[in-house]
Amino acid sequence: MSPKKVTWLELFFDLVFVFAVTRTAELLRADHTPLGSVQALIVFVPVFWLWVGTTMHANLHDIDTVTGRLGVFAVALGGLLLALALPDAFHGTGVGFAAAYWAARLILLLAIRGLPHRSAFATFTVGACVTGPLFLVGSLLPPLPRTLVWGVAAALDLSVPLMTGRRLADVPFEASHLSERYGTFIIIALGETIVATAAAASVHELDAARLATLVAAFTAVCGLWWVYFTFSAPAIHAALEAAASPIEIIRPVLSYGHLAFVFGIIGVATAIGSAIEEPRQHLRIDTAALLFGGAAVYLTT
Repeated sequence: MSPKKVTWLELFFDLVFVFAVTRTAELLRADHTPLGSVQALIVFVPVFWLWVGTTMHANLHDIDTVTGRLGVFAVALGGLLLALALPDAFHGTGVGFAAAYWAARLILLLAIRGLPHRSAFATFTVGACVTGPLFLVGSLLPPLPRTLVWGVAAALDLSVPLMTGRRLADVPFEASHLSERYGTFIIIALGETIVATAAAASVHELDAARLATLVAAFTAVCGLWWVYFTFSAPAIHAALEAAASPIEIIRPVLSYGHLAFVFGIIGVATAIGSAIEEPRQHLRIDTAALLFGGAAVYLTT
């Protein structure tokens, strides 16, 4: 049997998450204090988990049917509404953010009804019945209690693969499809870094200092690409192909590792944008922490 290929539908679906990554970077750029960074991570978890859930659904099922396409379009719409509400989710648009996430989780649960490998989708049930409602409850609270409740909900979402690992041992995940899909999400995140770099440069005069900073920033992004696609991606694919139980690679490396990869890239993108805006100024401590911390998370994951 030939390897499962990524479909045009999945690539169309990814466009929503290009926007969602940009909106997460906007939130982090507005407040990259320790609390702001934690809040950005909390609201990025639902974004990433929607993408992961749809990717796993596409890996195990044929989504290129009328019903499958409509389901993916509906999840994409939920993701778009989620992204629109994201930058102000801890203030004015919290209810919209939570409602969009819950609706998308309900759609995903309906999308797999009657399909095989039901044990692989416990996250869909938990999202639809537990964490989606919990996000909505949290959205009715003031910002600090909302952060705590949403943090619990995000942690619950992330914990489900740990709790259901044995049930997933015999699920026939398609290795080449998964490695390609997660590589695509890395490209999405690196694309945000390039956009942040170019956008910051485009609103100012491109003098020598800013040009030098732009070149240094783009070189750094190329280095991040090189590390992942020269070393990490082939190793991940080989490990998935060789694993007796692919979930032992999927859970730590794809589900959790790529969350760290992508959020690290978002941190780097945010810091680079600030550096290009004021190339002759020393980086503020919080901006430097994002730049070096994001790179460290990416390189050590």
